[in-house]
Amino acid sequence: MVVVSVPAEVTVILLDIEGTTTPIAFVKDVLFPYIKENVKEYLQTHWEEEECQQDVSLLRKQAEEDAHLDGAVPIPVASGSDLQQMIQAVVDNVYWQMSHDRKTTALKQLQGHMWKAAFMAGRMKAEFFADVVPAVRRWREAGMKVYIYSSGSVEAQKLLFGHSTEGDILELIDGHFDTKIGHKVESESYRKIADSIGCSTNNILFLTDVTVEASAAEEADVHVAVVVRPGNAGLTDDEKTYYNLITSFSELYLPST
Repeated sequence: MVVVSVPAEVTVILLDIEGTTTPIAFVKDVLFPYIKENVKEYLQTHWEEEECQQDVSLLRKQAEEDAHLDGAVPIPVASGSDLQQMIQAVVDNVYWQMSHDRKTTALKQLQGHMWKAAFMAGRMKAEFFADVVPAVRRWREAGMKVYIYSSGSVEAQKLLFGHSTEGDILELIDGHFDTKIGHKVESESYRKIADSIGCSTNNILFLTDVTVEASAAEEADVHVAVVVRPGNAGLTDDEKTYYNLITSFSELYLPST
C-alpha cells in the first residue's frame, strides 16, 4: 500500500466530496438525475412557499446575468406571466445550467432544497467510499479538524452527511464551505478558508480528485493530495508524477499516530 505522510504542521484536513468522499456515480447517476426528473413537480408543489420564491428570484437574477451567453434561458417576472409558462421557464433554465455543468449559487440553492425534501422523506441516502468514515474517525481521534469544501451548497453537504448509508455522520465534520467563500479553482478561496478556520494555509491538507483545484490550493501554500477513485477523470503522466496520489484515505499516515 502506498503511504503518504501528512506534514507535521497539518492540523486541518479539508475534503472535497464528489470523487473524493463520494463516488462520482452517486452524484451523476442519483443526485443530478433526481433534479431533472423532479424539478417541475417540485416547483408546482412548492411554488407559493417563500423559500421556493427566493430560489426562483435568485435563478431569475442569474438568468439576467447570463443573458449574453449562447442559449441562455430567461425567466420572466411574475406580473402578467402565465404560471405554468413561468414554471416551464425555470425548468428550462435549470436544464440549461445543468447541461453546461454550471456551479452557480442560484442553481445550487434550488438543488439543495430539492435534495433536502428528498433526504428528509427518506427517498435517498448519500453514499460514501468504505474507507472514508473510519479514516475521519481516526483523524479526529488524532486531534485533527475535518472540514468540507465543495461546489455543492453547505445545505446540500449537510444533507449528505446527515442522511448517509452510514447514518448521521455530521458530528464528524467541524465545518463546511461552498462557493460562497470563492470558487475552488481560485487560490484566494483557500486563504479565506484558512482565515475562517483560524489557521495558516500550511496547516491545511486538501484532498481532491481535481488537479486544477489542487494547483489553486498549492498556490495558497496549502498541502494537497490527489484522490484517485473509480470513475474519476484520468490524470496525465505529469500529474501522476507531480502530485501525491492516494486511492484510499487509509493511505494517509499521520505522524502523531
